[in-house]
Amino acid sequence: MESPHRKQPVLRKGQVPEKARGAVILLHGRGASAADILGLADELQVPDLAYLAPEAAGNTWYPYSFLAPVERNEPWLTSALQLVASILENLSSSGIGHNQVAFVGFSQGACLATEFVARHPSRYGGLVAFTGGLIGPEGTGFHYSGNLDGTPCFLGSGDPDPHVPWERVLESASVLRALGGKVTLKRYPGMPHTISSDEISVAKKILSSFDLERS
Repeated sequence: MESPHRKQPVLRKGQVPEKARGAVILLHGRGASAADILGLADELQVPDLAYLAPEAAGNTWYPYSFLAPVERNEPWLTSALQLVASILENLSSSGIGHNQVAFVGFSQGACLATEFVARHPSRYGGLVAFTGGLIGPEGTGFHYSGNLDGTPCFLGSGDPDPHVPWERVLESASVLRALGGKVTLKRYPGMPHTISSDEISVAKKILSSFDLERS
């Protein structure tokens, strides 16, 4: 099977990258769409950024749980990571450096965002993972190299959550800290599988604090 997400559309909102202070790559959850997650731009209310939301083929980034053996989610997972990398590369070509790009995802999109940042560490504008964590089955030894160099990372999740065990959120936060991320972790007892207003407030603070100078 060739790369299933390779030719998928990327929806846009906000500033054009050439005029934006920074950019946000928004990653939707399983069964949702780019248009759904792009609606977060209005809630975040940081208008001087470019918002880009790719759409997964079949509305899912990978077919099985993020806790399944990684090979079961191939080639979809690798294809999804490649799509995110291509968006990041295009932003760099527009003059937006890594330190002015944030990754924001919900559920499956949060898992994808977290995994991408861990596999490709750099000083990013931020990582916001609404109910997600690193990808792999229980007992996975997460070994990544590189330096996030103080990248602000927010991981928020309900506990219990029907799809994302709190233990994996904790584990992911620990891995990001070891990579040099500045991690904020918030547990929301009894919160449904959704995004809370408090999480939006935290995300807004991260997106409002990008470096002002273009790199």
